[in-house]
Amino acid sequence: MSCSKRVLSAPGPSKPLTDSYTYHSPTPTAPGPYIVGVDEAGRGPVLGPLVYGIAYCPASYKEDMEELGFADSKTLNSDTRLSLLNTLSSQPENLGWSVRVVSPQAISSGMLCRPPTNLNRQSQDATILLLREVLAKGIQVSEVYVDALGTTTTYEAYLSSLFPGIDFTVTTKADSKFKIVGAASVAAKVTRDACVEGWTFEENIGKEGDKWSNATLGSGYPSDPNTQAWLKGSVDPVFGFPKLVRFSWTTVKVILEKNAHAVKWTDEGQASLINAFEAGQGLDKNRCSVTKDLHITSLIML
Repeated sequence: MSCSKRVLSAPGPSKPLTDSYTYHSPTPTAPGPYIVGVDEAGRGPVLGPLVYGIAYCPASYKEDMEELGFADSKTLNSDTRLSLLNTLSSQPENLGWSVRVVSPQAISSGMLCRPPTNLNRQSQDATILLLREVLAKGIQVSEVYVDALGTTTTYEAYLSSLFPGIDFTVTTKADSKFKIVGAASVAAKVTRDACVEGWTFEENIGKEGDKWSNATLGSGYPSDPNTQAWLKGSVDPVFGFPKLVRFSWTTVKVILEKNAHAVKWTDEGQASLINAFEAGQGLDKNRCSVTKDLHITSLIML
């Protein structure tokens, strides 16, 4: 059975992932305060979405979490991860989880816009959105544990300033240190895998035959030979890649430069417009033709 058919947080069968979205499990009913774990899946791959996950439970349930088997999702096989997500969904009175799925197109559009929204900022935005939406459900949160890369003190202080009264712990390898973060890691990883494995290519809809297939994608990481082979075999010389691909990644840019047609954007009126505003020479130095035609004189000259 397709993984995407078994995971509620992934798009349904034959449904393209066209926009970023958020999924929330039923809201737990046990009294708080609650602890929350935050982790992501899919930061590095050139294919598919970036998924941020959060998991939460009452602080009084913390010892019970230790016995459920949650850990860094990268250390677990796919069947175990799926089983753990079912466990996370099996006790709605005590356990809740949510994911923010950031589409490949949104990732690249953000990174290439001016000014750019880099991946760190997009990750922060996803985390903050999830936390705000959980708080909006009436969940009383006392502690949040966040898995993060690099220097964590600045990010910890930033989150603390946004959510006063909540104790934040931002640290590397939090998914192996705190079970609630491990649960968030599982939610994110299972959702991302389901999105990629069940990916419906919007570009194939309504056309005879399937130009693109996800049968040989590989892991999605740029260093994976299978992923590299899929990318090289999937580039269209005119239209580039399907929306599964993060077109802002260097790997993709190199392939496009080598295998796709160069595009020169022209504006028929651009040359004359540039000439009109070019500075004059001699006595007309620093005066363009527009100012001369309109008899505009600088106040300094007067």
